[in-house]
Amino acid sequence: MAEKTSKQPVELPEAVKRVKELASGTKFDQSIELVMNLGIDPKQADQMVRGAVSLPKGIGASKRVIVFCQDDQIEQAKEAGAVEAGADDLVKKIQDGWLDFDVAIASPKMMPKVGRLGRVLGPQGKMPSPKSGTVTPDVVTAVKEFAAGKLEFRNDDGGNIHAVVGKASFEPEDLQANIEAFITHIRHLKPSAAKGHFINKVALSGTMSPSVILAVS
Repeated sequence: MAEKTSKQPVELPEAVKRVKELASGTKFDQSIELVMNLGIDPKQADQMVRGAVSLPKGIGASKRVIVFCQDDQIEQAKEAGAVEAGADDLVKKIQDGWLDFDVAIASPKMMPKVGRLGRVLGPQGKMPSPKSGTVTPDVVTAVKEFAAGKLEFRNDDGGNIHAVVGKASFEPEDLQANIEAFITHIRHLKPSAAKGHFINKVALSGTMSPSVILAVS
């Protein structure tokens, strides 16, 4: 076990192999999580790293999506997979305490209404945002993508990005493809204000198992 959990960085194929072995000791299919520590100053707004990405092999999970939209889009949004869709009625439902969803999407015209939910949705990371692709005129496409597992991400106060990149049951090649795609996507988002080395450290782990450090250049 000591070798599997070594904190010496290892190449991606070996990292995936170790993480799958470490996650195999549980009775459920663990999610595989990636954490990237970035060379940014998280206190500076111009160094924030956030967005959304669809991974090539999916993440093995669906998400509960709601949509703030006009009446003529409600039926289409629900057909695309939204668990709830609406305007004032949906705003009130959330104000009354309903939060049984993972992602909130809004058309731009709805944002003045949705803005009233900032104190509720903001702390939970569920506030729609143009940068994460959750404020868009094409709410139907957004619902399909996020319901299928499109990832939203943003750096935390420590400059870390957290993302689920698959399941322990995935084939090694599929996990590798997702991890490579996610790291490449983050590389392209390096803020111009961030100086020096951008990706400091990358760790891979199962939800309930130890992490393995990934060698990245």
